Amino acid sequence: MRIDLTPYRRSTIGFDRLFDLLEANSRGASAENYPPFNLERLAEDRYRITLAVAGFSRDEIEITAQQNMLLVTGKKDDKTGSPNFLHVGIANRSFERRFELADFVFVEDARLNDGLLVIDLVREVPEAMKPKTIAIKTGQPLAAVEHHADDKADEAKAA
Repeated sequence: MRIDLTPYRRSTIGFDRLFDLLEANSRGASAENYPPFNLERLAEDRYRITLAVAGFSRDEIEITAQQNMLLVTGKKDDKTGSPNFLHVGIANRSFERRFELADFVFVEDARLNDGLLVIDLVREVPEAMKPKTIAIKTGQPLAAVEHHADDKADEAKAA
């Protein structure tokens, strides 16, 4: 299924990245679903990704965080000869899983335990970006007061 966001692109400004993400996600929806994962929201600004990576050791998994992207890769070496499996039900192949991150979302912790890779994320908005309450004052603006004083001084000189 393809989503057409053209009508929204014509009437909005500055949302190109969001529309690109939505379109890319709809194209990749039918992509491979390995390894399976869970996404959790733990609190207002805390998230958790849990990937089922049974059979992978810590040395075979790499987590890379770059601007607005979290990349989890698992590389399996096929060092061993092919065993004589009668049935292969446990996927044991290399993978690459990408997660788009919002602005100011960072990896806080990553742990591998019992075949589950748990990645904790936190959203830390810088103080300069947080909303501020502006105090409302009464009276004339400071600039108007200064200009008004200059005008009175000019009138006194002229008289």
